Amino acid sequence: MAAYGLYTHIASNKTRSMLLLAGLFCLIYVMVFAGALIAEVMSDSRLTFGTYIALGLRDLVHALPYATIGTAVWIVIAYFFHQKIIDMVTGGHDVTRQEQPRLYNLLENLCISRGIPMPKLKIMDSDALNAFATGLNKQQYAITVTTGLLAALDDHEIEAVLGHELTHIRNGDVQLMVVAVIIAGVIGFFAELFFRLFINSSWNLGGISRSRSSSDGERRGGGGGGAAMGVFLIAVLLIGVAWTLSQMVRLALSRSREFLADAGSVELTKNPDAMISALRKIEGRGELPGATSAVMEMCLDNPREGFADLFATHPSVEARVDALVRYAGGHDPGPLPLPAPDSGDGETEVSQTRPPGPWDGTQISQPPAANSPIGPWGPRRWPWRR
Repeated sequence: MAAYGLYTHIASNKTRSMLLLAGLFCLIYVMVFAGALIAEVMSDSRLTFGTYIALGLRDLVHALPYATIGTAVWIVIAYFFHQKIIDMVTGGHDVTRQEQPRLYNLLENLCISRGIPMPKLKIMDSDALNAFATGLNKQQYAITVTTGLLAALDDHEIEAVLGHELTHIRNGDVQLMVVAVIIAGVIGFFAELFFRLFINSSWNLGGISRSRSSSDGERRGGGGGGAAMGVFLIAVLLIGVAWTLSQMVRLALSRSREFLADAGSVELTKNPDAMISALRKIEGRGELPGATSAVMEMCLDNPREGFADLFATHPSVEARVDALVRYAGGHDPGPLPLPAPDSGDGETEVSQTRPPGPWDGTQISQPPAANSPIGPWGPRRWPWRR
């Protein structure tokens, strides 16, 4: 479903979320079928190809209710606890107005001005410059910003970043990202489980080869190790395809959502220059140490270079800035350095450059004596002295 505007983008995200959830169950069933094939080959490697397929389908039908219930339980757990899991990975924690009055007031003003329910605020202790939104409903929505972002950006730029994340919440991008993370997590878990079971088991490809050699004389309907080898390779291929699709599902998240979030920030703040300068400061400084790729894909900026950029879910900062300049009337200052850290001696330096006066306790010298030459005009003569 193509999205050509804000409201169609929101509707498209809801449709994609439902389709991705349905796709999750389909991928799980593929994984179960592949596992059943491997189990049948391990139990008897002398059957025919058709027999293996029939037995695998039979096992799939028997396991279907358990796989469905297990997947549903996983989704429920992710629905209620995904924020805690993300906080454990990133180290984010809730903050109140008393702890972060500057950040809290900026977000509250944005929400009040547009009648948006205010999400929770979280802080992540990191020198990286980034922010991201999470949550699946109004009670769960949260915006996390790094301490590095707070230190490097001014109020207008932070307001633009908060507006960007609020737009992701309004547009339904956050729900779509969480669903994608759930899918990748479930399939990745089962793929790794099958892989480890195969590696740690005493059965291997060599066992198939030996079984095929020993059964060559029997020729049981064209069966034997050759069929077992073929079925095994098909099962491995199915697991690989399911895992690849679970990772590639993030490509279903159109890069246009970042352009729309930038535009939404400008709509909220009426300040395209603030969004541009924020992006320029964040550019190349947003990598969160220890964060998974799933978390990075929810961030304001997810830096990628070279071949990895082909699979990036974020457009480049350059492309986003160009769009803001072209369509929002902003001005691009080019790459920006970060502000120098405050050394604590700013007041001393300022006082040394100020002219002497009553504001710094410096006493003004008395008028010079009458016979003191001042400049080229010679001695000054006071009117009361003759």
